[in-house]
Formats: sequence, structure tokens, C-alpha cells
Amino acid sequence: MSRSTGKGAVHDARPNPIYTVSVDEKPGVQAIGLTAPDLPPVPGKAGAVGRDYEYVRRGTVSILAGIDLHSGHIFANVEDRHRSVEFIALLKRLDEYYPKDSIIRVVLDNHSAHISKETVAYLGTRPGRFEYVHTPKHGSWLNLIECAFSKMARAFLRHIRVKSVDELKARILKGIEEFNATPVIFRWNKFDLGLN
Repeated sequence: MSRSTGKGAVHDARPNPIYTVSVDEKPGVQAIGLTAPDLPPVPGKAGAVGRDYEYVRRGTVSILAGIDLHSGHIFANVEDRHRSVEFIALLKRLDEYYPKDSIIRVVLDNHSAHISKETVAYLGTRPGRFEYVHTPKHGSWLNLIECAFSKMARAFLRHIRVKSVDELKARILKGIEEFNATPVIFRWNKFDLGLN
């Protein structure tokens, strides 16, 4: 069921609303575990939690995510890999979320999963539904989902310790759920590179 209405969508002389979603992957998020329990702070001696410098690697996950540039809502799938099949699953989520008569403009880079024959075949089943806008080569920093990934890294991924990959996945999805409770609309401000 669609939770979105025409609010926040744009029109560019076409009759259908257009929603813009910035999409990318954050691969290699490590599930790191403790080798020994954290030590609690000790008044007068240690003002912070003590943690052993050694750790256990439990595996990695990839976050495939998109942020609605009109509402700040983040869509995210946390997967073991980031191939075409996982990317298509994210596109299907977007397709289910937005009104059926709308156009979904997807801002993304030229990652192989975005332009693979499997992805192109899926897009062919939804003619006129998705509109790709590719970031320039070496310009993925222009894609605003990167700001959301940065916020994730600072808010709940930094120094995270888990007992399993499944716990990491659950904690990432919980963090994104909390972001969506109070969404932030990221916007580029005009800036001058001084290249004139």
C-alpha cells in the first residue's frame, strides 16, 4: 500500500507527479564483536567505558538505500551482498511505496548492478515508471544518500559491537527506523568553487 501522496512531488510540465530518490550502496559494513566484556567507568580513574583493542570479525553486510529528496524518508535494505537482485529488490520497494501514476526519478551512479541486464529487464517491465539520473564519474559525493550514510556512520555504526551479522542487520534497520521518525530533508546549498 502506498504511504505517499502527491505532497512533495514535483511536476515538470508532465501530468504525473515525480518523486526524486537518491540511491546508492554502502558495502562492507563490518559486524565486529568483542573479545572481552567492556569495563565500566571507574570514578576518579577511568571516566569512560574501557574496551579491549582486539576484536572478532563476524562478517560484513551492505546497505542498499535511497532517500526521498522531498520528504527525507529513507528506504533501506540490509543485505549480505549488493548484486543486481538486491538492487532490484530496492527498486521494487520504491515501486510499491509511491502512487502508481507517479514517476520515480532515481539519482544514482553507474555501478554495475544499476545497469545490469537483469536490472534493465526489470525496468522494462515498468515502462515510464523509473527515470535514471546518473551522477558524473567520480562524482558520487554529489548523491545526497551519501549524507545519510555519513549520518548513519556517526550515529549508530561507529564503534558498534555485535554478536552476529543478524544483530548488526537488526540494529541498522532500527537506526534507520529512528531516522524516519524525524526525517531530515538534505539540500545542497549553492557554493562557489572559485574556478572562474
